[in-house]
Amino acid sequence: MGSKNRIAKDILPIILKDRKPEQWYVETMVGGGNLIDKVTGLRIGADINPYVIEALKFIRDTPADFPDHISEFDYKEMQAFQFLDGVTGIAGFDMSFGGKWFGGYRRDVKGESGIENELTQTRRAKNLALAQGPKLKGCLFVNSSYEYLDIPPNSIIYCDPPYEGTTGYRDGFSHIEFWDWVRKKSIEGHTVFISEYNAPEDFDCVWSKEIPNALNLDKKNVEKLFTYSDLF
Repeated sequence: MGSKNRIAKDILPIILKDRKPEQWYVETMVGGGNLIDKVTGLRIGADINPYVIEALKFIRDTPADFPDHISEFDYKEMQAFQFLDGVTGIAGFDMSFGGKWFGGYRRDVKGESGIENELTQTRRAKNLALAQGPKLKGCLFVNSSYEYLDIPPNSIIYCDPPYEGTTGYRDGFSHIEFWDWVRKKSIEGHTVFISEYNAPEDFDCVWSKEIPNALNLDKKNVEKLFTYSDLF
């Protein structure tokens, strides 16, 4: 639901405009990697969810090893045991309805189950991994929440937090603490960009665009990109 794939071409030129070759690009909430896979050079992708990180490492290193057939029985077995590995990470998200973590085995457009659907969904997940894998080569992935992430000096940081007033993380998310952390990192010398609908008054909106809602195409939201204001 929060994928930035649709706006990558709009925001990345702004984020990377003044990037130097030796400068690290850091995503603190990397999610499915749909932005960082379009960036080159020194990259760190972090996420608080360990299954996200294991999935991305698997996609980066060994996407061809993803099984050719994950049955609904296999899926439910993974759901029951939830071993911390890349295949479980990919299946738990990408083979689930709506991308929700083990939210039910994905069906085809007709809602049918059975061997044909299982092969289709497995092939889809594997093809996505094979396509994304080369784009993630050399990227360092770290399982960490944003506030504990070790960030190289003078990095370009991109944050895609749960938007205030919308679906949040299971364990809660303090927006007040997050914005304070962004201020601190900006003062330390990092260049920080944040995707949100709104931000505190000491942040500047450097880009905005009306985007159809991924779950309700009749509804549109104004996506915005913010950075800490040098005036404060």
